[in-house]
Amino acid sequence: MIADFDFGDVDIERAIVEGAGFELLAAQCKSEDEVIEKGRDVDGLLTQYARVGARAIDAFTRCRVIARYGTGVDTVDVDAATRRGIQVTNAPNEWCAEEVADHAVALWLAAARKICAYDRATRRGVWQWQSGRPIRRLRGQVFGLLSFGAIAQLVAERAAAFGVEVWAHDPFVDESEMRSRQVRPVSFDELVEGADYLVIQAPLTPETHHAFDRATLRRMKPDAILINTGRGPIVEDGALYEALTEGWIAGAALDDLEEEPAKQRDWRPLNPLFGRPDVIVTPHAAYYSEEAVTMVRRIAAEEAVRVLTGQGARSPVNDVTAALFRNPG
Repeated sequence: MIADFDFGDVDIERAIVEGAGFELLAAQCKSEDEVIEKGRDVDGLLTQYARVGARAIDAFTRCRVIARYGTGVDTVDVDAATRRGIQVTNAPNEWCAEEVADHAVALWLAAARKICAYDRATRRGVWQWQSGRPIRRLRGQVFGLLSFGAIAQLVAERAAAFGVEVWAHDPFVDESEMRSRQVRPVSFDELVEGADYLVIQAPLTPETHHAFDRATLRRMKPDAILINTGRGPIVEDGALYEALTEGWIAGAALDDLEEEPAKQRDWRPLNPLFGRPDVIVTPHAAYYSEEAVTMVRRIAAEEAVRVLTGQGARSPVNDVTAALFRNPG
């Protein structure tokens, strides 16, 4: 079963799944209860945004694989799946790395050069360079990255061409690796307090959830711009609104919101950040290109089929060997 999708059709998945001899069900679950109701007896599950937590996993009667459309698996209780011997798979970063890096730089430049402000002003009949004031020269500024994984490295390569000094904080990457790419390794505190532009490209974990709260945002430079092409809940929306209203920082460009609208049914744009002219918001679209979406759909469907036909996953998230040994049935 596909728990949820926003691709418009499931033709790619159907061709792969039914071509392997399985039946495919397509649902639009917006809650864990709906996942349980519709997917209790499925052999495999593909999920885009739907939450597949411990309750759902414990309710499954025969599920053997949960394949995530995408790289992050924070919507899946991996520990619960492992205990039940259910293989969890994801898609490696490569499927959308170029797209996310491009989008991060596009958001940065749009915010730094006040592209949206100029566009709104000219549409109102205001033809003045002052409508974007103030704008600072990019060269020589500090461009900070939270994370230095594969995508962040591509962002760093792109940003360097603009003459900025690139800093990065990532406790899981060796500092010599950063230096070899002409990137200065810094602590989280140094990143927050020293960056003129700060791009979040970290995964959502218990440690990164609300990493940018009131206390963190207060420590940023008053003319800093925050860009988030990671996950929405890394930034506390209420704190960001206060930071912009009170002038703690100068602007923000976000590819997702804390409320993660795609995971809600009948979502409405009531977030006060939408009313701020110093905020750019895109609908979690950084990963999108026609090529990327086609690739991730194929990856998820093929991973599910591989597990169900005993071939093993190419991109496993968990090791279910021990659980299967304890529960061979």
